[in-house]
Amino acid sequence: MPAKMLVVDDDPSIIALLRKSLSGAGFSVVSTDNGSEALMLVRESKPDLVLVDAAMPGLDGHAVCRVLKKEAATRSIPVIIMSGSMMEEAHVLSGFAGGADDYVLKPFSLPVLRARIEAVLRRYSVAKQADEKLKRGGIELDPEARTVKVRGREVSLTRKEFDLLAVLISKPNKVLNINYLLETVWGYDPADYNDPGTVEVHVCHLRKKLGPKLAKRIVNVAGLGYKFEA
Repeated sequence: MPAKMLVVDDDPSIIALLRKSLSGAGFSVVSTDNGSEALMLVRESKPDLVLVDAAMPGLDGHAVCRVLKKEAATRSIPVIIMSGSMMEEAHVLSGFAGGADDYVLKPFSLPVLRARIEAVLRRYSVAKQADEKLKRGGIELDPEARTVKVRGREVSLTRKEFDLLAVLISKPNKVLNINYLLETVWGYDPADYNDPGTVEVHVCHLRKKLGPKLAKRIVNVAGLGYKFEA
């Protein structure tokens, strides 16, 4: 069954363009021109991903994203915000702070947009496919609710910390190289961005939140990457 995309934009030409492009790439596409109807459609049809415009009359894309990420029933649905006007750094940071999984600026390349969509879907797929595998070593990770418990105590993780932990635990005892982690967790193209510092900082934060015993299970393999020792 093809992945279902919900496209939300008040510009009919953008909806038509994305419908044609995404349908041609094999996705199923549902669309609306307003944020309130978008929330209703998400709750009723549970799309695999929401692509929403930042600036719309009434409920804008940032508000739609915040609502979806706060509700338990919809927080596991990835959201990509598109923007042709809210392009300042503060707007982008606000989008990510509200739970957006990516933020793309108009005009965008359709092949690049499709690649970003596929990268986000891939990140969520890793966690969902590994549901049973992610319950080990005192860690209980719920992919649907995107929550993590350590020995019964809930631990607050950022989106990227959650995704990183999910990937590491889903492949126990296997060394995952930096490029793989950057591409799978962050959606970066290693040809354009391969700074190991991004992974190192997030691993450091993750270790602190998991506690000293579990922190030791996330091992840095010098010159290669990281692995989770089961």
